[in-house]
Amino acid sequence: MEKTFLLEIVTPYGLVVNSKVEEDYIPGSEGDFGVLPGHAPFLTSLRIGELHYRRGIEVHFLALNRGFAEVTPTRTTILADTTEPAEEIDIGRAESAKARAEERLKSLSKYDPAYQQEIEALERAKVRMRVAEKAPRE
Repeated sequence: MEKTFLLEIVTPYGLVVNSKVEEDYIPGSEGDFGVLPGHAPFLTSLRIGELHYRRGIEVHFLALNRGFAEVTPTRTTILADTTEPAEEIDIGRAESAKARAEERLKSLSKYDPAYQQEIEALERAKVRMRVAEKAPRE
């Protein structure tokens, strides 16, 4: 059995990852899931969350903002709204986004149409901050 599979992560801005990997772990909308070579085929939607994959001994972390995943025994394809590798995340910008969302939420009721947007902005900022902490240190 093959020990790797192809991982492709694509956003509207282009190809983010195109690599043979040993495993990945993905934030599914119905629960997080891991993929290994030979995985059963399926299609699912993705939530805001942390994605990571392993290539050799290196583990790579990305912040993911919704999308879809198609898993086959030899490939995982992710179509995402946005993704950011840990080392590219601006922590200061993520902290500012978190503070803005928290401040806006104070003035909104749960029934306000903007409430859910701010909850999602807060979640994106928290995920980005958490993923950024996992960036390789030099």
